[in-house]
Order: sequence, then structure tokens, then C-alpha cells
Amino acid sequence: MIWPVVVTVFGLFIGSFLNVCIYRIPKAESVVWPGSRCPQCLNHIRAWDNIPVFSYLFLRGKCRYCGTRIALRYPVVELLSALLAVTFLIRFGLSIPFVIYYLWACTLLVITFIDLDHQIIPDGLSLGGIGVGLIAVIWLPVAYRDALIGLVLGAGILIAIIYGYYFLTGKQGMGGGDVKLLAMIGVFTGWQGVLFTLFSASLMGTLVGIPWTFLQKKGMQAAIPFGPFLSVGALIYVLWGSDIVQWYFHLLG
Repeated sequence: MIWPVVVTVFGLFIGSFLNVCIYRIPKAESVVWPGSRCPQCLNHIRAWDNIPVFSYLFLRGKCRYCGTRIALRYPVVELLSALLAVTFLIRFGLSIPFVIYYLWACTLLVITFIDLDHQIIPDGLSLGGIGVGLIAVIWLPVAYRDALIGLVLGAGILIAIIYGYYFLTGKQGMGGGDVKLLAMIGVFTGWQGVLFTLFSASLMGTLVGIPWTFLQKKGMQAAIPFGPFLSVGALIYVLWGSDIVQWYFHLLG
């Protein structure tokens, strides 16, 4: 019973570090040095003001020194990190796959928020994830051949879609960052995970995208990052994909 508590606390502090990554990586800044500071007044954030979630609540969402409002995203990322940690613990137990998949999920979390903020997916995260995944897959419930096929299939499908869309419309749809992201996802999930992820991401993207285009009043020109949907779809597959597939075929009889 103690491990879920430990993992939750660990996840909260990892989430605090992920916030640093989300803010600094697009700026090409070090995620290690200097320490956390207010982006407005540049005052160093002391340890007791940097406790995940609780410091945000205690400070009422404002910087202690200049009163600048702290984005709600910070506690949200910390809570999501903790939730992912506990969820993967429940799914895989205290094991090597738990550690690997949780760190992978953290990478997807960083990618998601960077893509939402800047409409980019840093190569260091996607290509770096591919390199790490080709080693880490040895300890995962994914055959190495399936991981390699997933890598090629993930990149190949999106490249085909991008060129097909450009051929039909003369416009660029998705970017190369999505290609590398799905390739990275394929390494950790195998080719089966690529198909599931792409289908579920497309479904979620449609459900969110249609009302989003109307709210933005830009019609089909509204830019909607696809990376977050790919990330969510991949996480769903790793956690519950087999159960969802079995349920679906059961419905078909």
C-alpha cells in the first residue's frame, strides 16, 4: 500500500521537472541550470515555493516576489505526471517495464504541451526516444521485430499521408515532427500500436477539431496540433489497448 503513495509523490516532483523541460526546451535552454526562477522578475524560486501543487495553492497561483500569475498548466502537468505514474504502476507493477513506460509517458507529456504551445515537436525528444526505445524494448512486452516494423510503419504511413494531402490540395498538412513522433511510438508499441494510435488519434482529432474550427472562426484553416492526439492514443494503447481490441471484436461477435 505504501508504493502507490511513494510513486504519487515521485510523480509530482517529476512533473515539476517536466514543467521546466516544457518551458526551456523550445528556447534551447538548459533544463538543469540555472535553477527555477520566475520568468517575469527572474527571482530564484526557493525550495519551499517549488513544492509541486501545494506551493501553487499556497501562493494562490502568483509569484511571491512580483505577483505575476503562474500558469495553471504547472500544477496540471504535475498532477498528470503523478496520475500516469500510479496508472502505470497499477498496470505493470513495480517492474522495469513500469519505469521505462512511465519515463516514455513523461516524454509524451512534454511533447504534448510543447506542441500545444509552439506547434513543434523537438527532434531531441522524438529521435532521442527512438534511440532509447531500440535499447529499452528488450525489457518491454514488444517483440524486437515488431518494434522495428513499428518504427518504419509509423514514419511511412504519415509520410504517405503528408504527400497524398499535398498532392490533392497543394498544401502542407502535418509536419515532419508528427512523422518522427509516430515512428518513436512505433518502437515502444510495435506495429499494432501504430495502427491503434493512428486510428484513435484521428478519431479524437476529428471530435475535437470540428468544434475547434468553429470556435476559432477560421474554418478549415485553423491549426490543430496532431502530436497531443498521437500521444494520448499511444498511452491508451499501452495501458488498455488489448482490452479495447478484445471488447471491440466481442461486439462484432
